[in-house]
Amino acid sequence: MFARKVSMHLKPDSVAEFTRKLEKDVLPLLRKQNGFQDEITLVATDGKEAFGISLWDRKESAETYNRGSYPEVAKILATVIEGTPQVETYEVANSTYHRLAAAA
Repeated sequence: MFARKVSMHLKPDSVAEFTRKLEKDVLPLLRKQNGFQDEITLVATDGKEAFGISLWDRKESAETYNRGSYPEVAKILATVIEGTPQVETYEVANSTYHRLAAAA
């Protein structure tokens, strides 16, 4: 399993709109992507930062999404975030939710 972590700085007082855009626009788009497994979004208690962690079946699926649909997601969120989101990629070592363990 593969993960993408997207770090974002939120505009002031935009948490409700950010959450609405995720639910209404971003999650339906993600669910249509080949290899998409899950999305976990975290918002700091002060409402200034958010992190989105998307889980994918394999690296190639995440890369295809990054090249194809991610620019649309960035455009959807542009009204509620400041600056450019920072994207990092990871191999998933374990997940209790997905019952995974790192390969020995």
